[in-house]
Amino acid sequence: MTGFTAVLLYIVWALLLALSYATYRVPIALSGRKPISHWERGKASDDPGILQRAKGAHLNCLENFPLFAAVVLIAALMQKSAVVDAVAAYVLYARIAQSVVHLIGTSFVLILLRATFFLTQVALILYMVWKLLA
Repeated sequence: MTGFTAVLLYIVWALLLALSYATYRVPIALSGRKPISHWERGKASDDPGILQRAKGAHLNCLENFPLFAAVVLIAALMQKSAVVDAVAAYVLYARIAQSVVHLIGTSFVLILLRATFFLTQVALILYMVWKLLA
């Protein structure tokens, strides 16, 4: 998998997570059962737990994306795409794993596992940067 493919699939994953809770909310708002402003940021959510976790997983997805995409783009601009192509898929896999664990629940063990997948992504992105600078 190339770095660019991993970035595109990362985008698809983030959009799927967003749709997972948005598709629940839109019919409720359009039917008038709840006002469209019901889900404003900063308000407590009364969505089912899985949807609250899906929103959290989606927002978590956005935390590393700009850095990951920038490293892939910079590698291409430096004509060193092979450096990121070797690792980029694992960033995507760790992100998907983090999201899936987030969707499963919020027990202590799951939160530690989620943090492990997050730190794996950070380490892989730093590794790619280090390889690009070498």
